[in-house]
Amino acid sequence: MNSTRRQLLLGLGALVPAVSLLPSSLLADEPAPMETLPLVLHSDQGPHRLNVEVARTASQRSRGLMERDHLAPGTGMLFLYTGLRPSRNGFWMYRTRLPLDIAFIDENGRIVSLHRMHPCESSAPGDCPVTRPDAPYRAALEVNAGYFEEQGIKVGDCVSWPGSGGYCGGEPV
Repeated sequence: MNSTRRQLLLGLGALVPAVSLLPSSLLADEPAPMETLPLVLHSDQGPHRLNVEVARTASQRSRGLMERDHLAPGTGMLFLYTGLRPSRNGFWMYRTRLPLDIAFIDENGRIVSLHRMHPCESSAPGDCPVTRPDAPYRAALEVNAGYFEEQGIKVGDCVSWPGSGGYCGGEPV
């Protein structure tokens, strides 16, 4: 065996134990699990409780619910922003396989806009429509399509979660 080949094999042999020291989240095909929180939708029909995954980082928000084939009942994804987002910034369904409802939530925890979003089957991201709210927002909640209508959730209803302040327009919830 020539010396170059021997050096290469020795180098690869040293690499295998080093890879085993990496966190499993870096080696997985799936992204690391996101934080989950209890969330409450306050409506005329009473409180509706969900357990939601929280997308806080740009990377988490960009991935959202892409590539998923199922969203369990009573769950969703809450997209949180550090500041108010203008209404021209919206959501799209590129590589998202599930039909979803989305609620855009203002800085007081009130729903300012509700929409139904359908999967985009195009392989070109630019061909996917963007769903925009009717007003600026600081959070967005995605759930299975039909959930808001089934539960009687409407624009003006309040949404609260740990860390949201627990108030809707100054009223304790």
